[in-house]
Amino acid sequence: MDEIVKQKEPLVKHIYTADPSAHVFEGKIYIYPSHDLDEDIASNDNGDQYMMEDYHVLSLNDLNSPCIDHGEVLHMKDVPWVSKQMWAPDAAYKNNTYYLYFPARDKDGIFRIGVATSTSPSGPFTAQKEPIPGSFSIDPAVLVDDDNRAYIYFGGLWGGQLEKWQTGSFNPNGEGPDASAPALGPRVAELSDDMLTFKETPVEISIVDEDGNPILAGDEERRYFEGPWMHKYNGKYYLSYSTGTTHTIVYAVGDNPKGPFVFKGKILTPVVGWTTHHSIVQYQDKWYLFYHDSSLSGGHDNKRCVKFTELKYNDDGTIQTIDPYK
Repeated sequence: MDEIVKQKEPLVKHIYTADPSAHVFEGKIYIYPSHDLDEDIASNDNGDQYMMEDYHVLSLNDLNSPCIDHGEVLHMKDVPWVSKQMWAPDAAYKNNTYYLYFPARDKDGIFRIGVATSTSPSGPFTAQKEPIPGSFSIDPAVLVDDDNRAYIYFGGLWGGQLEKWQTGSFNPNGEGPDASAPALGPRVAELSDDMLTFKETPVEISIVDEDGNPILAGDEERRYFEGPWMHKYNGKYYLSYSTGTTHTIVYAVGDNPKGPFVFKGKILTPVVGWTTHHSIVQYQDKWYLFYHDSSLSGGHDNKRCVKFTELKYNDDGTIQTIDPYK
């Protein structure tokens, strides 16, 4: 338990939160997490232990202020197509509107991505009646670029069903590539101007090593698993993500929002719990990493808590690796 004691404090302790997507809206930091149920559920590789039903919005007036829970902003009972498992969301602002993007299983048990809107960053949000046409898998993350074009990134292995979409349609028996073959990458699509649909068919993102060779499926220290995040720093696009089985947050850098991206290294070493999921945001003149661990529940991976710490760059644009317990 010593490892769990020596850690940064959770942003909130009255509910379990995970998968934080942080943004600066209206001069404040808003965090869009998933909301873990306070229930003991057996774990499996399909993620059945993650039975989230709703979303809360958290905010910080500044980094020294107490965290505000704005309460429930969207529940699965208010989204006609959802059957269960409202997993990791993200938010974006465009058209004088706040958009909440979220994955959930439809009535057939297939993960889709929905979108809900609000006039306020703190919600409540009203969902579209159907998921985004052509959407699949999990973990949406949206970048509104400097030219006001918006891109959505998504995809997760195993319970996230990404392996089952390799042919372009859902194959319930789909399996991942051999260890010696290129790893599956996340998907990206430009969003339509109204932010409610894909402007194009999603494409797979290429993640390569310094020599231009694809990261292989067996390279679990570097290959993509889930939880994509996109941010820009000094004109470069930074794709960061979870490696899943090796429990780290890593990143790759590119010159285009659709890639390819060159693998660079680790951002966050393993946390207490199996999953790791993050976001990166600039607030005033510094950068911050928001992440979760399972310290609040004593290590129960389906009962997590959101935290944050400063993120620092080296002069060459690489990111300094963070140990969450130092």
